[in-house]
Amino acid sequence: MAWIFRWLVRLASGLIFLTVAALVLAYYFASRSLPDYNATSTVAGISAPVEIVRDNANVPHIFGSSDADAYFGLGYAHAQDRLWQMTMLRRTAQGRLSELFGERTLPIDEVLRRFDLYNLSVASVAAQDDRTKAALQAYSAGVNAWLEEVNTGARGRGAPEMWLFSHPVAPWQPADSIAILKLMALQLTSHLENEVLRARTSLLIDNDRLRDILPDDPSQGIAALPEYAQLVPGVPQFTPSTYAARDPLFPVKPRALAGASNAWAANATRSATGATLLANDPHLELTAPSIWYLARMELSSGGVIGGTIPGMPVILTGRSANLGWGITTAYVDDQDILIEEINPDNPNEYRGPDGWEPFRKRDSIVNVKDAPAVTLRLRWTANGPVMPRTQFDLGTITPPGHVTAIAWSALSDRDPSMSAAIAVMYTHNVEDAIAAGENYIAPAQNLVLADRNRIAMKTIGALPARSADHQSQGRYPAFGYLRENRWQGRFPYSDNPEFTDPDGGIIGNTNNKTTDRPFPHHVSFTWGDTQRINRWRRLMQARGVHTRDSFIEAQLDTVSFTARSLLTLMGADLWYTGDAAPIGTPERKRQVALELLSNWNGEMNEHLPEPLIYATWLRIFHDRLIRDELGPLAREFTHADPVFIERVFRDINGASIWCDVIQSAPLETCTDIARQSLDAAILWINEHHGEAIEAVRWGDAHQATHDHPVLGETPMLKWVVNIRQSTSGGDHTMQRARTSGTGLNPFENVHAAGYRGVYDFADPESSVFISATGQSGHPLSRYYDNLGELWRRGEYIPMSLDPDLARAAAVGVTVLRPEE
Repeated sequence: MAWIFRWLVRLASGLIFLTVAALVLAYYFASRSLPDYNATSTVAGISAPVEIVRDNANVPHIFGSSDADAYFGLGYAHAQDRLWQMTMLRRTAQGRLSELFGERTLPIDEVLRRFDLYNLSVASVAAQDDRTKAALQAYSAGVNAWLEEVNTGARGRGAPEMWLFSHPVAPWQPADSIAILKLMALQLTSHLENEVLRARTSLLIDNDRLRDILPDDPSQGIAALPEYAQLVPGVPQFTPSTYAARDPLFPVKPRALAGASNAWAANATRSATGATLLANDPHLELTAPSIWYLARMELSSGGVIGGTIPGMPVILTGRSANLGWGITTAYVDDQDILIEEINPDNPNEYRGPDGWEPFRKRDSIVNVKDAPAVTLRLRWTANGPVMPRTQFDLGTITPPGHVTAIAWSALSDRDPSMSAAIAVMYTHNVEDAIAAGENYIAPAQNLVLADRNRIAMKTIGALPARSADHQSQGRYPAFGYLRENRWQGRFPYSDNPEFTDPDGGIIGNTNNKTTDRPFPHHVSFTWGDTQRINRWRRLMQARGVHTRDSFIEAQLDTVSFTARSLLTLMGADLWYTGDAAPIGTPERKRQVALELLSNWNGEMNEHLPEPLIYATWLRIFHDRLIRDELGPLAREFTHADPVFIERVFRDINGASIWCDVIQSAPLETCTDIARQSLDAAILWINEHHGEAIEAVRWGDAHQATHDHPVLGETPMLKWVVNIRQSTSGGDHTMQRARTSGTGLNPFENVHAAGYRGVYDFADPESSVFISATGQSGHPLSRYYDNLGELWRRGEYIPMSLDPDLARAAAVGVTVLRPEE
């Protein structure tokens, strides 16, 4: 027996040794791609030495003798820290993910190939102005200089992920940067999915109830629309969804997680210092690393600093010495679904206004790892690319003998949006910045501006010109062969909403409705916010004048206007009613929950139980309202719309009928459903977070999920690459922290402000900013999550253009020297 024991010990020791050796070897190879920030390199593509000074937060401050050299330095820094992220964004836009990930990502590649974003980007290079062409070329040269160093200097393939998904990395091209901007346009729009959902829902309920569940902004009414079944006859009354759960790599996000942001500015009359202020926090899906990368460049026009997206040579939100700019998603209705009739005698033709027309066609080959290549037959009509029925649930709203084409403003092969974005960086005042936005096409944004004297907001991006006779006003899919349903170009830039130096001294946007103009000169029927705007107004008007700190306070505000308004309706007939109940009974638990909520001010603080009680109650109440009417389609409504809930409780146009359960004999009231939902909410909380409802924490359920898009679900590795944090805020707070609304953890924080910045032109050097994770995309870098805890706590780092401050505590200085 002793020899068996000895051999078991030897075997166990050997396994431990091999495991440790494997881990050490893996660490060695992964760590080889960590860049040395204190280095001097000789590179091709610059005219004079370039210096990249990384301050103590690892924000690069780039100094060159020319603008081209500065862009080169930015490309080099982006590639050093985010090479994997950049290549993944490029692959996504190209529709080439399946080369790495196999059949899993084939549906993603198919969507991107059909939109043809990359070829449109290649063609759009010629549409850029000379300055932008030079910037794109220099930036690409900077990226490629780092790629050359990786290839020749044993830099561990540039990123640890590339050991797991080995594939040659092609040199960076100017079109790659334009493609990423177009990819962002795809991520930020949700009108395609909104049209499909509105059409599907209209097949199940009448127009009055449709206005309840998909309400218009209550401050604006619109003319009644025909029901979709009348507009497009022949569609089945209900078809089960074929749209599978989204892959984390899919750039089209669920409609509830479309782009969002806050931005506002105050002029001298509303500033305590007599100078302008500006705050901006764009909201995107949380990932590790964040999509945002903080950087500063010294250009011929002066220094610029702020938030960049790796892959693009532009400060998208930031400031110079004299101008600050911020962005919010404008929710422009920039997509339409056109239903195209196929010629029954010739499937290669579709109906046009003057008869049958041929599809424009091209084959595209998708290479798939460990599987045969797939050939896609791409088709276009005059309205746009044809999408298959299996994508976006289009099969559920397309009649037999028809296909659907997508009209979208971003599908331009002469798109100078990059030139417009770069031009804004060179301007010094509000007027010139607004003029610079004229050539911007997509993604449509509200550009919020502040120079040293003035403030303004301008919607930039193409507003499609629709006919006043459009069948559905762009809200439903409509027949593409009718001239009135086809786009008639774009409205002039001067027609885009613009607000300059308002009398009240403050201007801003929380994705709320920006104009009351009627169709077709409207901006959209669907807006991203009806709630945060109420809290923002209160915060702005509560002070006669503002400071940098009051703007920070507003960015971090976690009081939910929605909770405060809806709880008075949901609990109206439940507060302090009923007899005293024994401890542990459902009635007693309900009374305890109501007691907590009755004394709550609506603050969605991570340490409180009330936000979890409220959010769970609202979620279950909403589901019980719609489940019997909508059936399986109810799962598409992942988040309760506060306007819908209010319509139900106030019985606007008979909306309280939603509270009656169709399948039951009794007539249920909203009070009945509210009480039942609260009991179910308490039960859910007890099962998932413990019996003591007074001791539960919102932050335990509301964790920010900064997950690695590729490795985030990989056993073992996910503990290294994912970043999880307990967070405050909620769906409708100024510190927006949108919940997932699905799965086992429906309250996870998945969509929030990955960047925050506040710019003070009384003392520009006191301006501050932060990003959600860290500057590096390398999980072994100490800068992978160095900013994450500051972001979670609501702290910021200095946003200074002073080179001496950057050098004072620099973590490294990289010097790039030109080849002799």
